[in-house]
Amino acid sequence: MKQVLAVLAVLLVGSGFELRAQDPATEERLRRLSAYVEDLLEDKARQQKQIADLTREVESLRDQVSRPTGNFASREEVAELARKIQEVDRNRVEDDKKIVKQIEDLGKALLKAPPGGSRPTPPPDTSRAGGSAGEKGYEYEVQPGDTLSVIVAAYRERGVKVSVDQILKANPGLVPERMKVGQKIFIPASGK
Repeated sequence: MKQVLAVLAVLLVGSGFELRAQDPATEERLRRLSAYVEDLLEDKARQQKQIADLTREVESLRDQVSRPTGNFASREEVAELARKIQEVDRNRVEDDKKIVKQIEDLGKALLKAPPGGSRPTPPPDTSRAGGSAGEKGYEYEVQPGDTLSVIVAAYRERGVKVSVDQILKANPGLVPERMKVGQKIFIPASGK
């Protein structure tokens, strides 16, 4: 298009003087061509302006697209979030272990406790002589759900060091599986 305009401009300028002298019809055609060339040049200028405007818009849009809008996180923020999630997960695992340990401890405690929910408690200072050879100790009345191991554990909690064997020796004829509620047994206090 530039070449066509250049050729027309050269023709108009170069031959303009000769054509004017020839006749008015040619002169009229020349004016029309000149007007047409001016229109084309104006159109070209408008198009160049539009292209420049569009180029600026495209650049602006590229800038906007290259910059995230709204809520976004940088790589550093994502890495920090990942570290915090790992820390929370480690804490969760540790808490799970603690909870499992507590549940196990509760389970052990429930297994030791009699079914009625009460644990035997040794009387404070009702020591008496008794048992097999006049030794000192405590008289205990069997409660519902009591076993010798539960009774031993309760006395040990109170500082009386006693074992199932010591109770069996202090109570000849005692059959642990046949203990009855209300039955009195002797708890030796030899290890206190």
